Formats: sequence, C-alpha cells, structure tokens
Amino acid sequence: MMETLTQFKQRIAFIGGGNMASAMIGGLLQAGMSAAQFTVVEPFEATRDKLQAAFGIASQAAADKALTSCDVVVWAVKPQSFKEAAAPVAPCAKDALHLSVAAGVTSDSIAKWLGTERIVRAMPNTPALIGQGITALFARGGVSRGDRASVDAVIGVTGQHFWLDSESKLDAVTAISGSGPAYVFYFLEAMLQAALDMGLNEAQARALATSTFAGSTALAASSNEPLALLRERVTSKGGTTYAALQHMEGANIKAEFVAAMQAAAARATEMGKLFV
Repeated sequence: MMETLTQFKQRIAFIGGGNMASAMIGGLLQAGMSAAQFTVVEPFEATRDKLQAAFGIASQAAADKALTSCDVVVWAVKPQSFKEAAAPVAPCAKDALHLSVAAGVTSDSIAKWLGTERIVRAMPNTPALIGQGITALFARGGVSRGDRASVDAVIGVTGQHFWLDSESKLDAVTAISGSGPAYVFYFLEAMLQAALDMGLNEAQARALATSTFAGSTALAASSNEPLALLRERVTSKGGTTYAALQHMEGANIKAEFVAAMQAAAARATEMGKLFV
C-alpha cells in the first residue's frame, strides 16, 4: 500500500473534516501521500484547527475554485447537510470522481445534486478510525475501472472493503456493519455491568469484556468452521455457558437482535427517500 500511494498523485478534496475524514486523511498520509495533495472544506473553525494541528493540512470554510484541480471529492458530511453542501461544490468539481460516505443518501440524489454519474457510495464503520474498518462500495455506471482503482486506494487505508452489485444492498450493510459497532459496545456495556455487579473492579471488567470480544472475533475470522460449531465448543450441556445461553434463548434475544438489525435496514431505506 505504501508504494502504491507514494505513486498516487491525484488530488483529493474532502467535504467535511470530521472523524471519518480525519481517519482517511491520516491513513492516506501514512501510506505515502503528501499534505499538499489535500483540500478540505470544513465550515467549523475548531475542526479546521484540529486538521491543521494533526496533519498540517490547511482547510477552508467554503468551497471555491481550488476544488477544480481535485481529482477525487470525498463527501464526509452529515446526510441532512449533503444537498446544501453540494450546491457550491457542483460547479467547481464537474470533472471529479465523487465518493460519498454519507449514510442513507442515494446515488440518484447525489447525481442530481452534482450533475455527474461518476459517483461511488461507501458504507464504512467507525473502526476505520484505527485502520480496522470494513467498507462496502457501490459504483454508478459512469464510474470507470480507473475510478474504482482510485477508490480502492483511498478506502484501503481504513481497513477491508468490497464492491456490491446493487445499491439497495447498502441498506443491509448499514444495518450490519455501519451500525454494528454500536451493537458491540452495547453488549460490552452489559458485560461490564455484570462484572461490576459480581464484584470485579472496572479495569478488570473492561479488560475481560473487550479482550473476550477481540479474541472471539479474531478466532471466528481465522476459522472456516460454522459459527454455531465454535459456539458449541464453548458450551457443555448443564454447564455455565449453557445456563447463560438458555437464559438468552428464553428471552428471545437472538430473534429480537435480528429484528433490530432489520429495523436499522428499514430506516436506512427510509432515509434514502428523505434526502432527495
């Protein structure tokens, strides 16, 4: 990756300079790009100051002709702000490839607002902040093979990624991995609370909970065996794990958890209809 991005000479504009933009910029700089290759449009002065302090990148409060020299525009704005932010950018970035990480905003809407078909939608997640994210991508018909390669390079610094053949599948990705870190933190909170209730101190409880999740997911990722089999190997009938799982089954937790993710996917679809 380092060698590839050292040779990556394209200029990249970020519309929005928050956490996801910072994660991508930091990764791209580490991979060999230079600060001079970036332009950032960020209306909040405090965020601009953070970008300057962290990366030595000068950002600007509003879009201007500086964007005309950018090859790739990354949209890292809140979904409800996208349409408004697009208006001043569109005339300055007609020839650029546009990569959106805004949840729920469809490529049809983006194409209408920007007047281009060179649009890729991405659904990353917050572990991208430490280079351990997973991102799904969808490209509109106007995106070339070279454009895909550019997106591969940019998104690659945030962790794993793959391409989808249908934009509608991004709603499922949003529900599973986009929102997924919140589910993990939710279960970690529960494990922490249980440990505290049973007399462990907070440092011990947090270490046990986070290490158990990290180790278990690493084991699952390294194994080709069914997840059910991995679970069964930890479970002896009549034992402690069996008691816990029986309690969860009695409370219908798995079914409710699946229903919760279906609700998240439905909301993602609804959001796509709101931002038009």
